[in-house]
Amino acid sequence: MLSLKDLFDASGPTYLTYVNWNCPHHQRSVMASLVQGVYVLERDRQWNRQGPDARAPAWWRFFHFELRQVLVDAADGSIFGAVYAFQPPFHLLDPTAAASAPHHVVAFRGTITKKGSAKRDLELDLQLVRNGLEGKSRFRVAMHAIHDTVAAAAGAGQQRRRVWLAGHSLGSAIATLAAKTLARASAAALPTFLFNAPFLSAPVERIGDRRVRQGVRVASSFVTAGVAAVLERGGGGGARDASFAALAAWVPNLFVNPADPISAEYVGYFDHRRKMEAIGAGAVGRLATRNSVRDLLLGIGKGGGGCEPLHLFPSTVLTVNRGPSPDFKTAHGIHQWWRPDLALECTAHYY
Repeated sequence: MLSLKDLFDASGPTYLTYVNWNCPHHQRSVMASLVQGVYVLERDRQWNRQGPDARAPAWWRFFHFELRQVLVDAADGSIFGAVYAFQPPFHLLDPTAAASAPHHVVAFRGTITKKGSAKRDLELDLQLVRNGLEGKSRFRVAMHAIHDTVAAAAGAGQQRRRVWLAGHSLGSAIATLAAKTLARASAAALPTFLFNAPFLSAPVERIGDRRVRQGVRVASSFVTAGVAAVLERGGGGGARDASFAALAAWVPNLFVNPADPISAEYVGYFDHRRKMEAIGAGAVGRLATRNSVRDLLLGIGKGGGGCEPLHLFPSTVLTVNRGPSPDFKTAHGIHQWWRPDLALECTAHYY
């Protein structure tokens, strides 16, 4: 059966006939559409939709992108990512706005709970919880594609920042890990768009009472900072802190929905950092900011004073969808991010 959500003409941002690449709303809508293109690529594969029956191409062609590479997970043959190249039309209404467009976009989808890919996707979701995504073949394929794309852009005399990354849910985790790896290895801070990225923590944001929620966060910060301080005495803390600070120049665009239990904690995480500074506990807050008790304990005995939490990063431009979301699928879905009537709240957080 064909879902209307796979049809660009039925559910895509067809209103966006002109893209101003200096406009955050346009950037967000196009990046979300390219991620959706990866979802539909995989569903085209599962349903054997080829040639004129394929539904995926409309999701990138509408914005003048072409598909350069399909990223396939060798474990199950599923499509999890794509490399797109921007091919602007010859006659542009505003060449200046188009000059800010990416030359390439590497996009990753999230979990598909269908027979053709569910087993592998859910396995990787579990590895994400265990902080084991880096060792998996899907991430290695993704990293290789990004390296090749960045190298090709540099070889063509293009700026590395003209290579953008985008992902949704599990795909956001892959994009995050890749962007962090590149930022540390080569100081290449690639523009990154993370939609409904997983935040692996207790759902404090779901506590209804604001004062109770704040109290839990303050107490948690002191506990986390205390555990981190104890483990730092055993060595490795300084290197871990320097590694976290090295990411400060990487400022991803993070898109979350408070009704989404998978990503909602980012709202409180960044807001709480400001509150800790305001009450004079900035040092504790900064130590807690770069650590999580779960990952610190997972790393005991592995050297380095603990595992680095994938979901924590120093800086971001956080966009929160404050509009109504009737159910989990709506709150966590990629489709919300190209709607023109969103009630958005945007704040920048710098480490």
